[in-house]
Amino acid sequence: MLEIRPLKMTDRTQWQALWQGYLRFYRQSLAPEITDGTFARLVEGARQSHGIVAQRDGRLLGFAHYLFHASSWSAPDICYLEDLFVDPAVRGQGAGRALIHAVYAAADLAQAGSVYWMTQEFNADGRALYDTLARRTSFIRYER
Repeated sequence: MLEIRPLKMTDRTQWQALWQGYLRFYRQSLAPEITDGTFARLVEGARQSHGIVAQRDGRLLGFAHYLFHASSWSAPDICYLEDLFVDPAVRGQGAGRALIHAVYAAADLAQAGSVYWMTQEFNADGRALYDTLARRTSFIRYER
């Protein structure tokens, strides 16, 4: 049975392994203190950041990190699904979909105006799932 629940301090080791897989997938590396701060914020719910995990039989299969923020285009806050990752060994078994639905439920509970996220163009597997759960927009991201 798949369980979606908040991230806990005792999840650190399993979360860290998934986090490293996520960073490898996106061809990124972070200093350990950034990872430490990220995990602490997610567990504490600091700065409106939230972490949830998909778990089966005591094993973490994936995570979602999301936050709420104000928007000049919406009266209520909006929800940004910042990170989503499922262990490649268990993809296609519903964990990613369940995590996104849990973020949707949290956004509905918070009366958020919308939920949005971004991904890389090369993330074909993820995009195939996302296309069934949300509308793709035409926005292009610029960054400094």
